[in-house]
Amino acid sequence: MTTLVKNGTVVTASDRYQADVYIDKGVVSLIGQGLNLPADTVIDASGKLVMPGGIDVHTHLDMPFGGTKSADDFQTGTVAAAHGGTTTLVDFAIQNFGEGLYPAYEGWMQRAEGKAVVDYAFHMIVRELTDQVSGEMDKMVKHEGITSFKLFMAYPGVFMVDDATIFRALLKTRDNGGLICMHAENGGVIDTLVKEALRKGQTAPKYHALTRPTRAEGEATGRAIALAEMAGVPIYIVHLSCSDALEKVKQARDMGLPAYAETCPQYLFLSYDDYERPGFEGAKYVMSPPLREKWNQEALWKGLAKNDLQVVSTDHCPFCMNEPPQKQLGKDDFSKIPNGAPGIETRLMLVWDGGVRAGKIDMHRFVEIVSTNPAKMFGLWPKKGTIAVGSDGDMVLFDPEKETTISAKTHHMHVDYNPYEGRVVRGGPAMVLSRGEVIVDHGEFKGRPGRGQFVKRQPGRPLVG
Repeated sequence: MTTLVKNGTVVTASDRYQADVYIDKGVVSLIGQGLNLPADTVIDASGKLVMPGGIDVHTHLDMPFGGTKSADDFQTGTVAAAHGGTTTLVDFAIQNFGEGLYPAYEGWMQRAEGKAVVDYAFHMIVRELTDQVSGEMDKMVKHEGITSFKLFMAYPGVFMVDDATIFRALLKTRDNGGLICMHAENGGVIDTLVKEALRKGQTAPKYHALTRPTRAEGEATGRAIALAEMAGVPIYIVHLSCSDALEKVKQARDMGLPAYAETCPQYLFLSYDDYERPGFEGAKYVMSPPLREKWNQEALWKGLAKNDLQVVSTDHCPFCMNEPPQKQLGKDDFSKIPNGAPGIETRLMLVWDGGVRAGKIDMHRFVEIVSTNPAKMFGLWPKKGTIAVGSDGDMVLFDPEKETTISAKTHHMHVDYNPYEGRVVRGGPAMVLSRGEVIVDHGEFKGRPGRGQFVKRQPGRPLVG
């Protein structure tokens, strides 16, 4: 199959130019002006920005949590991703207690195969680091193309591991070239605060945020970076939400340490005020880390502009409010509300509207934080994350004037609310191509379940500064 994209403005992390792009067998084979090659599909991209497809390196599809599971599986979740301009995602395979990593790896492969519409990869969540698991980390990197491992400093008894386990995992990546992704919150402190709140009868959703203070995130972020420094390896902080944590990353980077972090749209556009909504509405916004006071947003945008934050991912982990009543599990106890919110479909349009159109970042930085840096950080570059000869034909034909009113009535995520309900954004995908195949055409889905491919990633150090 061949595809010719004509008359567009190609925008990458570093360049902007008028060009035609020719894709053969899913791979970009020629970029030039006035290309008149025969092609199975010819697309006129006049007036559009031709950008590399979005890469979301933090999603939780079909994930078990607290007696239920996230509302999107690999079919509905990747269809929604495609509509939003994301053509590759990296999900999390969760190790079960008493097992090695391979049952999790095989289980998540089965979840995705035959369902995924876009390409996908996995991080491994490590809950127990036995000698067997340590050896399997090497095998994952060397043989399976899984080069990143997530550890938690929160959720005692469920995910949380101690500092010694974290340090041993960091040392392991020094040897095998992998990368540790860290959920950085002080789980012991939070657990104590949660119990104290419940003892006082404080059960409303807002207490999820009030028992997870920014200092608990800042302290854990600093500790994680210190452990990585002692191990002599890079570290990647996931879903950074506040100035307290950002300052720890910034200090480390100013010292020349390879500390990296992502933030998410919810921390850029939503705030603690959403927990004060009437009734049980605040449950829609229960996620970890929680939403913060609004003033943190400006600090995060500055972090993105100055490269103290390298990536915007989503932490897409949707649970329905009423149909089915998943969030209602915590109606009388905020600690039982499933943590997570939807976002896989709205990332690019929100970041463009609130970042590029608002003058906080330029279009090259936009491409960098939603596609290029994720590809570089996680061993997908240069196959993904840019438009260049030899790269996959993953592209978004982006219309900077497209206006969208975000709503649960029109989104494609399998969840009965949208945290940005009613927000009007300008700028969004007109067409989306995955390996040269049009999978979304002006809002019409053209892909098919199962066409997404597992992508083996390369070991090695992060390539961004």
